[in-house]
Amino acid sequence: MVMAMSEVFQWPEFLPAFGPAAEDAGFLPHVLAETDAGPLMAWERPGDGPRVYLSSGIHGDEPAGPLALLDLMSGGFFTPERHWLVCPALNPTGLAAGLRENAAGIDLNRDYLLRHTREVTAHAAWLEARERPALFLSLHEDWEANGFYLYEINLATDEPRRARDIIAAVGPWFPPDPGPDIDGHASREPGWIFHAAEADVPGGWPEAIFLAHQRCPLSFTFETPTHAPLISRVAAHRAAVRAACRHLNHQILEG
Repeated sequence: MVMAMSEVFQWPEFLPAFGPAAEDAGFLPHVLAETDAGPLMAWERPGDGPRVYLSSGIHGDEPAGPLALLDLMSGGFFTPERHWLVCPALNPTGLAAGLRENAAGIDLNRDYLLRHTREVTAHAAWLEARERPALFLSLHEDWEANGFYLYEINLATDEPRRARDIIAAVGPWFPPDPGPDIDGHASREPGWIFHAAEADVPGGWPEAIFLAHQRCPLSFTFETPTHAPLISRVAAHRAAVRAACRHLNHQILEG
């Protein structure tokens, strides 16, 4: 089953489309939790190369990320030279309702320290049971954005060309958010927030901060402008993922 692209995200079609595409690509399914809107799924394709973890759909009103991961999965992007971990729809009840929070009204992307929700409790435990990834990519959207931007959390070597190349790859669809203030943060350059490995609100850990505390050395969170056409947002996320993973290839070859 392949989902047709439209300006309306159809949650009932998503998991039936993603599952067969992932299995055809050699991924193994993991049911992390059951929700009223369907299972919270993780997918893993073992490989001998570096571990790359991608997630999306933690906010239910941000459908471009899940659709971009479905397109990448269906299009043969996830090749065997890496160990892939993919969670395409971290908030099933939010995605079903088209709302940021889950059905209980909780923002899952602020729950990775205290873990009040079953979704985050199950998801964090699944990640903790695995070796830390070399790269984490998180696909988001922002209704206030004036263009594309990304957060970088970097515990390793500062290589500015990575963020710049990702922003350039998205250029055919969106300019970088000009800043100098982006999402309440001072930008390092247009479209680029270089964020410390600590949460803005100490008790409200997002997924990216949790991964940083698990010593994941590098993460990028991509943000597309929600007001733009959905097809453009999906394409921008695809381009950003491809660009980030190309740099992982370069790092391996040059290391």
